[in-house]
Amino acid sequence: MPGRLDGKVAIVTGGNSGIGEATAHLFAREGAKVALMARREGEGARVQDAIRGEGGEATYIQCDVTDRGAVDSAVAKAVATYGGVDVLFNNAGHGARGNFPDEEDDAWDSVIQVNLNGTFYMSRAAWPHLIESGSGAIVNMSSIAAVIGFSKNMYDLSGRGVPSSSYYVAKAGIDAFTRYCAGRGGEHNIRVNCVRPGQIITPGATGGTDTHVFKAVFDATQILDGPGYPEDVANVVLFLASSDARFLTGEIINIDGGTPRKL
Repeated sequence: MPGRLDGKVAIVTGGNSGIGEATAHLFAREGAKVALMARREGEGARVQDAIRGEGGEATYIQCDVTDRGAVDSAVAKAVATYGGVDVLFNNAGHGARGNFPDEEDDAWDSVIQVNLNGTFYMSRAAWPHLIESGSGAIVNMSSIAAVIGFSKNMYDLSGRGVPSSSYYVAKAGIDAFTRYCAGRGGEHNIRVNCVRPGQIITPGATGGTDTHVFKAVFDATQILDGPGYPEDVANVVLFLASSDARFLTGEIINIDGGTPRKL
């Protein structure tokens, strides 16, 4: 039975762990040739080798998405390796714990650079190749932080901490950029969509424990019990990247256990 991405070339940023790693494995199982892009070489090579060990096709390409030159070079290498780009998953990102008005300038700049600027740089570099594909697809990584507020009670419940203001702003910017690029992509048959995870258990979200750092807040607001996992997000990303979603663009899908408080 053919895979949903047979014959496609997919770039996955932040593909060395968490949601990116799970998505890279799933893309490869569905027939894609996967270009993994991440900063940490050891982790990237590990994922590459694991996919190849499963019979999939993957190449790790070192890339810092905050560096435009590095992004342009990495995309060029992916095209030289596999002949083009059909799918881009802009997954790379991170948050900070400093809360307004005490968030440091460096933390603000770093979060905006990785999440928002990195999505912009990578989309721009891949764009001509997605046009050439004739049926390109971009999936961006947002967060429910882009659309929710919080009360004093929620702030206290989280241990006097929520994601930084820079994280909220960066993810809201990604939502807007998704809608903008969907408008630009229509004439080229490029679909641009976005996912907004909530309580997903990844290394970056657990702080070295077995639970999400904001578990108490999520548990108080979710409709469904328990956390989600990287595979839950990867399954939605695969759908959006595949022809199953051929009539979807400019959409943003929440993967959050039904968190009802979306402003």
